[in-house]
Amino acid sequence: MSLIDRILTMTDRIAPPSVVSAHCDLPCGVYDPAQARIEAQSVKACQEKHNGSDDHDFKQRAISIKEERAELVKHHLWVLWTDYFKPEHLEAHPQLHELFWKATKSAGEAKKTNDEAVGQRLIDEIDQIAEVFWATKK
Repeated sequence: MSLIDRILTMTDRIAPPSVVSAHCDLPCGVYDPAQARIEAQSVKACQEKHNGSDDHDFKQRAISIKEERAELVKHHLWVLWTDYFKPEHLEAHPQLHELFWKATKSAGEAKKTNDEAVGQRLIDEIDQIAEVFWATKK
């Protein structure tokens, strides 16, 4: 038995672990679709700045930042989908799967284009997810 295992065993004897349960990884309050929305707003802003500039280096930087932010959108959406939403939410809101599918696909598309309409669509899709999210928090 390693030293760490012995320490953990001794700690368990002094203060036995208590069983807790939570709807998600941590007690609710740590998840919020606003994180994905903020990044999506950054994606759209980078598209706008790119399209409004004639400076090649500035445009390349806008593309780089936009791609990073679009990847963060996907990350935040997948955390919500995999860590927050549960089967009972999907039963009550059967459109959830399609909403997440569309939004993550739009984030991927936004990485490849500077079309501001794609950025706005991404924001709108996140807003639809947020509506369901807040309905589940009641």
